[in-house]
Amino acid sequence: MPSALVTGAGGGLGLAIARMLATRGYAVVVTDVDGEAAERAAGAIGSGATSRALDVTDAEDCGAAARELADRAGALDVWVNNAGVLMPGVVYEQDPALHRTMLEVNAVGTFNGTRAALDAMLPKQRGHVINVISLAGLVAAPGEVAYGASKHAAMAYTIGTLADLRRSGVKGIHVSAVCPDGIWSPMLENKLEDPDAAASFSGVMLTPEKVAARVAGLLDRPRAVITIPRWRGAFVRFFDAFPGLATRLIPLVMKDARRRQRSFKRKLERQAP
Repeated sequence: MPSALVTGAGGGLGLAIARMLATRGYAVVVTDVDGEAAERAAGAIGSGATSRALDVTDAEDCGAAARELADRAGALDVWVNNAGVLMPGVVYEQDPALHRTMLEVNAVGTFNGTRAALDAMLPKQRGHVINVISLAGLVAAPGEVAYGASKHAAMAYTIGTLADLRRSGVKGIHVSAVCPDGIWSPMLENKLEDPDAAASFSGVMLTPEKVAARVAGLLDRPRAVITIPRWRGAFVRFFDAFPGLATRLIPLVMKDARRRQRSFKRKLERQAP
């Protein structure tokens, strides 16, 4: 039976990805910094899923988790770096400690998980590392600057690691970046009234299950980068290519993003029992 590990899988997107992997026959290890949340999630998945507390900012802990799974299953087939944190705000007004936290979890956590997975995969010369980035990893987002910076770092690390594998002649190990639009998950549930988080509501609000389905497609057809939805990837790349124009358009873009944020809140209120 193939094996997989998902970080930040106590709920939201991580749980949806772990559930998808289990339905495809993987022996899944559900991990989260909250060990109890990981245990509950594994219980909800069933299908032989197990759990483990894991702090992605701890490189040694990530390495130990990878070795444990590889030793138990005979190989580590898939590692999904999903753990992440978002703390919106005007970047020059935020406490630098918040910036460090986002960098440690979103960027360094991705570095640690990728390295741990590769150490377990390289002896077998096969495996797939999937890094959940964000569209914020492609373009700077007002109100989410430090978050975007951390995701840009994770994106560079993902593509650069794949390039290093290929230049070393390693063809059986894949590294992919998944860049979704806003996802309705615990990360955004308390940000419906936060104007600094409006950028996360500026496009299409996705469900964790829809993103997990696209991740499933990567298992069948590995790609370096996918954006969800595809058209939003083209949209943000245009803004990234013309930063001067993008800066001038920011007031209009953010006004529309705030409108969408309020509209989504009203939609949820109408659906509430």
